Order: sequence, then structure tokens, then C-alpha cells
Amino acid sequence: MDEHEYLAHLTVDGRKQLALDHLVGTASLCSSFAAAFDAEEQGQLAGIAHDIGKYADAFQRRLHGGPKVDHATAGAYECLKIQQPLAAFAISGHHGGLPDGGGRGDAAGTGTFWGRINRASRGKLEDYHAWQSELSLPQANLPAFAGKKLEGMFFTRMLFSCLVDADYTDTAAFINGCSDTPVPSSSMEELWRRLQSYIAGWFPPKGALNTQRCAILETCIQAGAEYEPSLFTLTVPTGGGKTVASLSFALAQAKARGMKRIIYVIPYTSIIEQTAQTFREILGDENVLEFHSGVLFDQQEDDASDQESNPLTQSAETWDVPVVVTTAVQFFESLYTCWPSKCRKLHNLAQSVLIFDEAQMLPLPYLRPCVWAIAQLVRHYGASAVLCTATQPALDSIFQEFAPDTSIREICPMAQGRWESFRRVSFQQVGTLSWADLAAHLQQQEQVLCIVNTRRAAREIFHRLFGPGNFHLSTLIYPAHRRRILDEIRQRLRDGLPCRVVSTSLIEAGVDVDFPTVYRELAGLDSILQAAGRCNREGKRPPEDSLVTIFQGEDPPPCLFETSIGAGKIVLDHCPDIASREAVHIYFSTLLDLKGRDAQDAHHILSLMESEFFPFRTVAERFHLIDSPTTTVYIPRDEGDELVDLLRNGQYSRALYRRLGQYGVSAYPQHLAALEQAGALEHLGDGSVVLRDVSLYAQDTGLTLEPGGGNALFIG
Repeated sequence: MDEHEYLAHLTVDGRKQLALDHLVGTASLCSSFAAAFDAEEQGQLAGIAHDIGKYADAFQRRLHGGPKVDHATAGAYECLKIQQPLAAFAISGHHGGLPDGGGRGDAAGTGTFWGRINRASRGKLEDYHAWQSELSLPQANLPAFAGKKLEGMFFTRMLFSCLVDADYTDTAAFINGCSDTPVPSSSMEELWRRLQSYIAGWFPPKGALNTQRCAILETCIQAGAEYEPSLFTLTVPTGGGKTVASLSFALAQAKARGMKRIIYVIPYTSIIEQTAQTFREILGDENVLEFHSGVLFDQQEDDASDQESNPLTQSAETWDVPVVVTTAVQFFESLYTCWPSKCRKLHNLAQSVLIFDEAQMLPLPYLRPCVWAIAQLVRHYGASAVLCTATQPALDSIFQEFAPDTSIREICPMAQGRWESFRRVSFQQVGTLSWADLAAHLQQQEQVLCIVNTRRAAREIFHRLFGPGNFHLSTLIYPAHRRRILDEIRQRLRDGLPCRVVSTSLIEAGVDVDFPTVYRELAGLDSILQAAGRCNREGKRPPEDSLVTIFQGEDPPPCLFETSIGAGKIVLDHCPDIASREAVHIYFSTLLDLKGRDAQDAHHILSLMESEFFPFRTVAERFHLIDSPTTTVYIPRDEGDELVDLLRNGQYSRALYRRLGQYGVSAYPQHLAALEQAGALEHLGDGSVVLRDVSLYAQDTGLTLEPGGGNALFIG
């Protein structure tokens, strides 16, 4: 190697990428990504400075097998010297993750930002100053809003996203010997044409209900074309066609305003399956990314070249597709994480339309941090946000606090008369029922849906039923299997055959089924009204003949539901019409008031960000919407058996993992441990977990969580 030749990367076949070329290439990409929020100069600076530590001889030895070297602190230190702390922070974490800020007095070498900076300021880094013979750092103005503390922390994470994506992309292009080829996708204009083709047959509408649905759809299309990006609500009664209506609004606005993509955020994976499938039918498979726990992989936070050479990391990290369907867990935890691979996609939220489906299900303990993040994206990053639900939560006051200059606009204001036209059921309360009594009630019905609060209760009630046409649904049944069961349920309903379904709440939001009567275990009012949406869905029977029965089960409610059930009881006891908009408003206002403001940020995320200097690592550790994270267990049945064999053979691809998601069941740690103990699991080399003993998966109730003893098998 020439003594003056400084390299960024060296491949196994001997190809070399100069540090200068990598920095210039990364800077160009980073600047173009940051342009979406008017931060091109910051992107240029972060890209140029991020790897100047590679000009150290120690790093050059690292390329030839030497020990690991901290090459990120040098660029952070140089940016801080020119009063660019946000770029410095982004650079400091671009391999190992964003650190906590710490304090100026932190000991040199500690893991905080200031600990690293102090190490550099005391001359404890390998000499890297050869960079100055090839480069100079550009001037970079900071957007005015980023000067405030909380806004600056959010901006740093967005700049960090641009840098990580640019770094990975440039590195991959060199290692692969060609520029990264984006996944083929269509323009917003083409997607708009496909939507128009899909809905063309709906006009002129037939029947009163379809006339109302088409009126809602047309209102959404007109609003999307007319309104500038902002903060919106879309309050549509259950059965009003809000999924396609909200997509129509988003596409109309994206086409009219040159917006980049549509992000659909859904509370549960079970709802994602149907929504993503609908969008694929409308827009084409290549334009829709389904992103949730079934298609995610543990990342090793190390060198960018290692990550990009891993086939598992190349497809789902960037969200650089026209339509993304994801869970609230993935969306919000990405906004508060500190890890490079999980932050890589964040800059693609700028200039996007964000649809929060079933917005009433934003988790109460994290409500304020979630609303604050939405407000940031709308105020400073050119995004539109739509809170889309049949039961609109009372979030106006929180949004006014975080975005006082942004008013909330309802996309589809509905007169009371039109709202009433969607009323299709009557409600009754029957008090406490034992599981035996409840099963007896269900047995007397030819067609009935019963929704309970726990998987255990669903199994117990189901096993008490007898005769033909009984079905069980829960997340212990893998998605492809659930879809087959739902198809059979719909067919029996159409044919007038006996059909008794006992389900957990997975069926009550977004699942298109139509029962003449529904039983719902006591829950929050939003859940009760969602369950009611499965009764007389098409309005073919009079409301008085379509009964939703609310009962209290024999088990105490799960702790997770206590607050919502308490608020629900207040409405049930005091509101004569629990389906009215007034009752819904009272419910959500009560829900927010029951435990007070502190309960809306139970882990003190926002106060921590206010009180400490950029505590990225601590915030990431605190912010987990699901406190007990699950592990996906793949079930090798039907096509799943063939797909698992492909995994065993190392044939990793985005398409494979998406297909495998249809054969996955999420298991909580205690259940996973029981399966491990029974020797029922197989661990593959990529980290995937497969059910080894398929006898533990029952045709009617899915995965058994209480197997016998044994030992697990580990492979790879």
C-alpha cells in the first residue's frame, strides 16, 4: 500500500475503496436524504466527517486483520470543534449506536458522548490528521427549530438516520461492485391510477349503505387533493370503508403534493395481514412492504460492511418503498431507539403521509411520547398524520400542547343523520357469566361470535362447545391458518350453516365478518364498539334483531385492561346510547383522566429528555411498547415446511421472510422457555426459531404452550 493511500474498505478479493471516495460518496447520499427536511448542509457535513478516523494508521492495520479501532470519535470531535454538536452526536454513534450525552466532566473513554470527546481532546486517539490534506469540513447551517433541546434530539436522530443509510448504502455499493439497486416500485401517479381502477366498479353505488361508503370515499379523495400536509383525523363509523378511504386520501395528497410514501401504522400484526393484502391487491405486491416482528432479525451492531453483506439486513431497513404497513410497536420504537439498523429508515418518514389506523389504541403509558413524535414529524419534517378510527380518542389537548401552531382538521365531518345511518346493532348487558353458562348461551345460537380477553379463556370456552361449525381464533394460530379458518367461517355464514366462533380481540378490528349476534366480554368501550362492528356488518337485518351482549367473565380482567374497563364501566352505567359520539368522547376523556397526566408518560421519557443532555441510550432502554417482547416461532406445516427448509439451506431473502411470516406464532418468554424445556424448538443459524415437534400445534386451537419436558435442539 502506498504510504499516503488511506482506505475505507478492503474486500477479501483485494479491491480497495479510498477513504476519500467513501467520505465523498457518503456525504452526497447523506445530503440528498437530509434534503427532505431542509438539512442538506448538515447531511453533507456528517457524511464528510463521519469516517475521518480511518485516516489513522491503526485503522489501516485493522483492514489487514489488526485489532478494532474507534474511528467514529475523531469525526465527532472535529465537528464539535466547529460548533456542530448535532452532527457530532450523529457521527459518534454511527456504528455502535447513539450514546447518552453524559456531562462535560465524564472520564475520558467512558461510553457517553462527553467521555468519548474528552478522550479525543486529551490526545488519546490515534493520529488521524492526514485527512486535512484531502478534505475540509463544510459550513453547515442548522434549521432554526433544531436549536431547542427536545427538537434538537429528534433532529439528531433523523440526521443519524440519513448518515447510517448513506454509510451503509455507499459501503454496499463498493462491496457488491455496483450501486445498490432499489426494489422496483411504481410512481404515486401510477398507484393513483391503480386505485382508480380498483374502485371504478363501486360507482354508481348500489344500496343505502354503499351510497354512504362512496360518499365518504369521495370526500377523502377531495380532501387529499385539496389540503396541504398537516394533522388530520378521519372519524368513520365501523363499516364505513375507512381502510380504502384513508388510502385514497393518502394517495391523493401524495400525488398532489409530491410526497414520497405512505406509512400505514396498525396496532396489531393480526390486522396488518388483511390490510397489507388489500393494499397489494390494489397497488401490486412490489409497492407494499409489510414490516413487523415476523420479518425482523436481530442485528449485530458492528461495522457497516458486515451489516450490508448480511442478506437479512438489506431489504426491510430503509422503508424505501411507496407503501409501508407496519405495527405501532415498530413505528414508535424505531423513533426512540438508538441503534443504527433500526434508525436507518427514519429519514424516509419525512414528506410521507402517516396513517395511524385504530388510533384509539395508542398505548396509554407511552401516549405523550407517541403524540410528541407525531407532532415533530408534522411540524418540522413535512409529514401528514391521519388519526383514523371509528372511535376517535380525545387527543386534541395533547396535540395542542406539542403543536400549538397546527390545528387538527377532520377529513370527513359527518352529520348526525349520516352517522346514524351506520347504526346496525342493539346492546344489552347481562352481568357475570361462568364459562359453562356462556358456552351454553353460545350453543343455543346457530351463528354467533364470542370475543373474550384472554387466549386461555377462548380455549376453555371453545372446548365446551359441541357439534359442527365451532371455531377458535387466537394469535396461537399462525396467520395462513387463521386466514383459512376465516374463509371457512365466512362461507358458513353465507350458506346459513351453524357457525360459532370463540376468539380473542384479534377479530374485532379490521376483520371483515358479519354475524347476526355477538357476545363481548367486558372491555374498554372502544373494544366493545369494534366487536359490534362484526355484527350485522352489511346492515341486512334490523338493528333491533342484531344483538351485542356485554358480559363479565368468570376470570378477573388482565391488569393491562383494568384502566380501559374502568372507563368503559362508567360509560356503560351512565350513557343510554353507548355507541354515540358523545359516549365515545366521554370514554376517552375518562380514560385519559383516570390515572392522570403522569400515566400518559409512565416511564418519564419526555421529562428525561428535558432534564438530561441527549440521553439516547437510556431513552431507548425505557421505550418499549410491549414490556414482554415476543419471539416468532415458525410452524413447519403446509407450505411453511418447505419455507423452513429454504431457511435451513441459507436461502435468505425478503420474499422468503415475508412468506414465512404467514407461518409464525408469537410466543412470550415464559411460553418460549416451556417449549425449550420440552425440546420442541429448533434454532437455525440466522436466529430463526422453528417448532420442532409439530404435534404441539393443534388443528383447532394452534400452538400448545404447556408441553412436557425435554431438551431443545440448536443448529448453526
